[in-house]
Amino acid sequence: MKKTSSRLFVIFAGAFIFNIIFWKEKLGLNTILFDGFICVSVCLLFPYSLKNNTGKWLFAGHIITAAMVVIQNTLLSKISFTVTLLLFVSFSQYLHRSVWYAAGSSIQNYFLAIPNFFHELKAGNSRSHSSFRRSKSFRILLIPILILIVFTIIYSFANSVFYNIIGDMANAISNWLSHFFDWFSVPRLGFFLLGIVIVSGLILSNKNTYFSDIDMKMKNDFYRKKSYFKKWKESAWADLLTVITGKSSSGMLALKSELTMGSVSLLLLNALLLLINIIDVKYVWLGFTFHKDANMAAYVHEGAWLLIFSIVLAMLLLLFFFRGNLNFYKKNKWLRYGAYCWILQNSFLVLSVFNRDYYYIVHFGLAYKRIGLLFFLAMVLAGLITVFIKIYYTKTIYFLLRINAWVGIILLVLASLINWDETIATYNLARKSTIPLDVPFLLSLSDKTLPLLQKNGDVLEKYSSVDEQFYYDGSFHNAIDFFKYRKENFLLQQNRYTWLSWNLTDDFVKKELAGNTHLSLLK
Repeated sequence: MKKTSSRLFVIFAGAFIFNIIFWKEKLGLNTILFDGFICVSVCLLFPYSLKNNTGKWLFAGHIITAAMVVIQNTLLSKISFTVTLLLFVSFSQYLHRSVWYAAGSSIQNYFLAIPNFFHELKAGNSRSHSSFRRSKSFRILLIPILILIVFTIIYSFANSVFYNIIGDMANAISNWLSHFFDWFSVPRLGFFLLGIVIVSGLILSNKNTYFSDIDMKMKNDFYRKKSYFKKWKESAWADLLTVITGKSSSGMLALKSELTMGSVSLLLLNALLLLINIIDVKYVWLGFTFHKDANMAAYVHEGAWLLIFSIVLAMLLLLFFFRGNLNFYKKNKWLRYGAYCWILQNSFLVLSVFNRDYYYIVHFGLAYKRIGLLFFLAMVLAGLITVFIKIYYTKTIYFLLRINAWVGIILLVLASLINWDETIATYNLARKSTIPLDVPFLLSLSDKTLPLLQKNGDVLEKYSSVDEQFYYDGSFHNAIDFFKYRKENFLLQQNRYTWLSWNLTDDFVKKELAGNTHLSLLK
């Protein structure tokens, strides 16, 4: 009962705080206040949360992302903040090692948040002797209060001074009630209920520990089991092998046939990839020459994504060959060497794709896809390294997925440290004389880039002579007018926010825009 009362108090207090600090506000300082309340509550309700290294590292990463919400205030920092908070809560409430299963527990928490809340409410409202005594006291006081109201009305009509006093009191109470019910309007009440759902999903854990149980049963190391061969004989791959090799697909010959097939496949694929890498060395690493009429988008995006697809397919192929008893077959030396060479060549292919993206950035500037490709290449390279570890140390696919998920979380936290919109605008505008500027793209970036665009008014003035128009507020405008509308809209929104929405980025932009109104494009 005591724990139930504590959880209910945290839920209602959290929903009340959520309602006050986020209503008609954007994420800023209010994020730190709400996050502090949630994290302290989680640590008190689940003391295990900071007693394990995983919880400590997650909490540290979460603190970084929370700080980035106030400092950078980008969409990526807000996503990172949400993901790390959910993972920290999930690792605090359940036993987990894998991000994937922890995410499953978090989804389960929110899927059952409303039933769990009503269950807690029902347990907290169970009748007791103290509640009976309180209801009895209320019934006893009800009659005296009604008598007092009746005589107050009589005396107010009998005494004009007393009538004025009661009238003033009634007006004061009426004004207070009007503001009170304004605060609890239907939209505000809905927002409060949303707060209850959000806090319930963070505070209430489920008795059903399905994802946690599966996670803790998983193994990192791969062990040989006799049942693998029996399962293999029942698989579609065994049927296909029987059609191709006939009698040699039965008994131990099946394993030898699969070993031979795998070794020959990797030998041929290594030879083919070697040819691709030699071509890349000649034309990408050593002999690349930029031509203005060259289709760099096709060169980078189409070619890069196809190459990445081939790398992912290569990893799946290796996982297939090393899925079972071939890991423990004594004569699998050449299969392993072929796999290591295949991984090494694919790693070089990743670097070649990185080099293509580098050329694209140098000659055409930064953009979301070009930056995203760099992070994706980092994930692919991490995947190749973990596939090598899986084969060399005989690890499970669970180990592979678990490690790569943690790499993804680390990259997400690191990516939130940078305001990418500002980085893109700064890089591209600094090279406006050497690269073709995509002005519509620059004008589509976040408000953090407004001061940079204002300082480079010549770019907007030059583009305003072009026929292309920007749709805003029901009409079309040229580049300069569109910028003005964006600036005015930003300043108007900032005036509507309170200190709860304060963040370093918006504060900087507001000061910069207010202090540089003398530029020609704003005249």
